[in-house]
Amino acid sequence: MAWTKDELTRIAASDDLHISPFRDDGVTSGTPTWIWSVVVDGALFVRGYNGQASRWYHAALRQRAGRISAAGMMADVTFEPVGDAASNDRIDDAYRAKYAGNRYLDPMIGARARAATIRVEAVRAS
Repeated sequence: MAWTKDELTRIAASDDLHISPFRDDGVTSGTPTWIWSVVVDGALFVRGYNGQASRWYHAALRQRAGRISAAGMMADVTFEPVGDAASNDRIDDAYRAKYAGNRYLDPMIGARARAATIRVEAVRAS
């Protein structure tokens, strides 16, 4: 299910997202990792600064689920890799807008981090 507009607005305005893919048991959250996030076209995206070598990235791909905390809220989430160039170009633009002037921006829009782009989707109880 999709994030609410309010949730995305709050997350987009914050710089405090921590990602915790589940451990191998599929239930226990891993160690929270602070990570940059952006909102593009009504969806939440994150990238691994160390690219596909990032430990959280490997766990996210393996488990496809976990938790995040951001903007004062916790959410159960799913993870989906993003590989298409057009989406990554729009995500690059969002990183440029949100993190302009930050010394870590160039690596976050470089090929290494682009290869570790993940869409984060909220899980809603039915």
